[in-house]
Amino acid sequence: MSARKRQYPETADDIDQHRERAVLVGIDNTDAEWPIEESLAELERLADTAGATVTGSVTQKMDRPNPRTFIGKGKAEEIATLAQATKATEVIFDDELTPSQQVNLEGLMPDVSVLDRTQLILDIFGMHATSREGKLQVELAQLEYLLPRLRGMWGHLERERLGGGRGTRFGAGESQLETDRRMARKRVSEVKRELKQVSSERQLQRKGRARSGVLRVSLVGYTNAGKSTLLNALTGADVLAYDMLFATLDSTTRKLELPEGREITLTDTVGFIHKLPHGLVEAFKSTLDEVGEADLLLHVTDASAPQREAQMQAVREVLEEIGAHKTPGVVVFNKIDSVSADDRAVLLRRYPGAVCVSALTGEGINTLLTRIAEEGSRDSMTLTLLVPYTRGDIVRLAHERARIITESHSAEGTELVILVPEALESIFAEYRRG
Repeated sequence: MSARKRQYPETADDIDQHRERAVLVGIDNTDAEWPIEESLAELERLADTAGATVTGSVTQKMDRPNPRTFIGKGKAEEIATLAQATKATEVIFDDELTPSQQVNLEGLMPDVSVLDRTQLILDIFGMHATSREGKLQVELAQLEYLLPRLRGMWGHLERERLGGGRGTRFGAGESQLETDRRMARKRVSEVKRELKQVSSERQLQRKGRARSGVLRVSLVGYTNAGKSTLLNALTGADVLAYDMLFATLDSTTRKLELPEGREITLTDTVGFIHKLPHGLVEAFKSTLDEVGEADLLLHVTDASAPQREAQMQAVREVLEEIGAHKTPGVVVFNKIDSVSADDRAVLLRRYPGAVCVSALTGEGINTLLTRIAEEGSRDSMTLTLLVPYTRGDIVRLAHERARIITESHSAEGTELVILVPEALESIFAEYRRG
């Protein structure tokens, strides 16, 4: 599949003057899983999400990065010339730079801010975090990214103190480097303590849901795969859903009633991405625990994405990193209205257990609900109950937490045959027959 063609503004006058202007830089390694065109196309979307207009891009064929300047001194000087010609304010590298590489590049490009993919993603997360927990998680990742770079970013921070610009979320330069480091380490400890407290509160909520026996389903997937739109389509919720990378960061849980009447919970989680910074995975561990403790994962994939397979692999890698790769799951190909019938057939042949849906049009939603019910019943047991009419609460609980196979009434009470999670068997044991 070919990369989308990028058309850059012809002149600086074509650019919104309120936006940053950026030149993108990437290494063209033939062994890389992602073609350089696709990787830079995604980096451009990240830059756009962060509020920058891309004015040009530079690639360099290399087996591995140059240890001093990532792309070599000559190419770095060429990039500096391009940035000056296009009046760029930023140069963004598609991989994480070491502190020394960043220092050396800043020396060769003194008139622009030198960023890497990790810093760009951290900046986007800083823009989009809304909850207390989300803001703390992002701050922790930013601080831990900054600490080893304090010396390397010294001149950069001084310029930002005087003139502002992207990266100011990381703090302004001060007169004493050691003071900065000490303050940063102290703040890291404070944030970790606050996160531990918030995580404990979230853990109590999760334990309550686990004890209730409610089936817990989590949506996972690449960023912009349409998870939030799917959550809205399934539950009738009104969760923010923009065509933007990392539009939402905070996990959202909603109740969902299956066609059989059984209530479950459905949780939307932060989207994953190619080269997701490890520090972010670590910082978001408490939020991602929602994924690790789910009973069922719906791996939502954009069926129309050019790098669909690579995106799915990126998600699988993060799931393995957080220990959720063994949780039962269903592949859900979303945006199916954007692909041809032949492409659908190819997808289902390759992933025979997958479900094709369009969260936008509603196509396939009922099929997905049926599949969730089937998966949720795999570890359930069949019980035959006789519930006295005085225990209407037990009948109500059966409707909410179990699948009703048959229901009838006799002189003695309500007779039920239900399919119920093993965890709830003890609740109904008193009313079992036979």
